[in-house]
Amino acid sequence: MSNPAFIHASADVQSSSIGEGTRVWQYVVVLPKATIGRDVNLCSHCLVENDVVIGDRVTVKSGVYLWDGIHIEDDAFIGPNVTFTNDKFPRSKAYPEAFPQTRIEKGASVGGGAVLLPGITIGAGAMIGAGAVVTKSVPPFAIVVGSPARVTGYVEGAAGADRLAETATESPVPIGVGGVCLYRLKRFGDSRGALTVGEFNRDIPFEVKRYFAIFDVPAEKVRGEHAHRACHQFLVCIKGSCAVVVDDGKSRREILLDAPEKGLHLPPLTWGTQYKYSPDAVLLVFTSDFYDKDDYITDYATFLGMTATVS
Repeated sequence: MSNPAFIHASADVQSSSIGEGTRVWQYVVVLPKATIGRDVNLCSHCLVENDVVIGDRVTVKSGVYLWDGIHIEDDAFIGPNVTFTNDKFPRSKAYPEAFPQTRIEKGASVGGGAVLLPGITIGAGAMIGAGAVVTKSVPPFAIVVGSPARVTGYVEGAAGADRLAETATESPVPIGVGGVCLYRLKRFGDSRGALTVGEFNRDIPFEVKRYFAIFDVPAEKVRGEHAHRACHQFLVCIKGSCAVVVDDGKSRREILLDAPEKGLHLPPLTWGTQYKYSPDAVLLVFTSDFYDKDDYITDYATFLGMTATVS
């Protein structure tokens, strides 16, 4: 049964690419080449320029101006008075050859009054806090706040995400995300100090061919944000602490590595992100393969496509 778009009498809608069930409210202007999907709610006093694509079931609250180069994917939410920009060096009557594309990915939310610089991507399911000034791309499912916006956490309750209470003493402990396991390595201590030990092919469940260490990471920085096609990784925070978010394309969990006897095994096709580094953090990573740039998966949409084909 047809469900035609509703366009308020005061709106100036020049585009014919308006999906069924979409509602365009008072004093909205939509230019001729804009594309708007199904069941969109475009609230009053908004502007949509020509090179704008809005997916299905998107909500755009009042007072939002969508300039050329803004692409918003399905199920996204844009809060009231969000400010998009599309020119890093604007001058009156001077235009770039092409406007950089700003992409709001599927299911992301941008809080009221946030400011987004041009050419960035807000990852799927991410949450932008009200009033944030977003100067760079935001990882999928990240929560960012402040000016400049910084990652403060990852969305709970989306894609099965929750936090792992790490009180178990057995090893290894499956955490419910693909084949990711938390290991309890041996720890010994006496009056002379303490040591922790892990044995290759016993405590670390693969043959190690390489290691690297990450340190001196500013507290606001995020690292990782990729998966591997074939390489296994084993992470140990030998000093300080950091949080690791693991994702198998269906569920996610966040694990705090805050002791040198904790080891985390990330098998292939696990999206890993590290953040909340303490000032003294040293993260040691063992890998099953030598460095191979072609083994990296750095695009989250590509990762989801690959994991969708894995039973």
